[in-house]
Amino acid sequence: MNPYSYHRAGSIEDAVRALAASPDARIVAGGTNLIDLMKYGVETPAALVDITRIEALNGIAETEDGGLRIGALVPNTVVAEDARIAERYPLLASAILAGATPQLRNAATTGGNLNQRTRCYYFYDVKTPCNKREPGTGCGAIGGVNRIHAILGASEHCIATHPSDMCVGLAALGAEVRIQGPNGARSISFADYHRLPGDAPERDNTLQAGEIVEAVILPADAQAYAAHHSYLKLRDRLSYAFALVSVAAALDIRDGQIASARLALGGVAHKPWRREEAEALLVGGRADEAAFAAAATSLLAGAQGHEHNGFKIDLARRAILRSLRQAAAGTPQSQTDKRIA
Repeated sequence: MNPYSYHRAGSIEDAVRALAASPDARIVAGGTNLIDLMKYGVETPAALVDITRIEALNGIAETEDGGLRIGALVPNTVVAEDARIAERYPLLASAILAGATPQLRNAATTGGNLNQRTRCYYFYDVKTPCNKREPGTGCGAIGGVNRIHAILGASEHCIATHPSDMCVGLAALGAEVRIQGPNGARSISFADYHRLPGDAPERDNTLQAGEIVEAVILPADAQAYAAHHSYLKLRDRLSYAFALVSVAAALDIRDGQIASARLALGGVAHKPWRREEAEALLVGGRADEAAFAAAATSLLAGAQGHEHNGFKIDLARRAILRSLRQAAAGTPQSQTDKRIA
């Protein structure tokens, strides 16, 4: 590891000041991603800002409009096991439980999960070209081994995917991210938090210099999906593996018709993938195969495979259909018994 300074922040303002003082500083909390990146030499921060003692970043609390606020430091396990989450936002609990191992979920934080970096082989191997790690060097995955890579939203500079399960659930629920920085507080919709690679793949999200995530807000209206949801994750093995394709499906069904719908994909793009046009195709009709197929076609419009990952397009279509069937029937995919229902 390279040498670095260490600062334990006592408040959000203190953390922001420390980040502003050192452009190469990184936030550390659970450390489940950052420490690995430092060991591999992918990240070489000049300073670490420890935020684990900032009480304002902790806890799950009710919002004034009936939603929930999840502090950036709340461990993934705590979120998944919170009774309010399980009852009102079970899709999020299911998505979290589909990821990692219990030990990692105990350490990993909400803010860290949002900001974790890609698991692309070339990003982790400092001896290979990677525009995300070192802009301008090229993308080793394009023309290389790209079985796990993006089929949607990629660019000529990067075909990496975002690895989070939790974020796919949050995208489907229409969450909001609360941010603190040198210019004060701001909020951003979850759909706008993560970026597509474009010509700046080194930027994973829309955080500005010196900003940190304070909390994630679950909107009250997303509780309408509690009865009809499913998080389906397809991977090479049934535990401790990142998604080849994952689907968060959420339906609000009233009197036999779909009143509203949400669909988000993981493992296929640089960010959780949603298209409101695809969701709109489900609204107002019955939860049937024709509607599901139309939504899947719309959601996957423009999908492009590479040498080794073309199979993901058909896999994603089948996963969308399966997860929508599960959601419509009110029989969500179990994250304990991982056999596909």
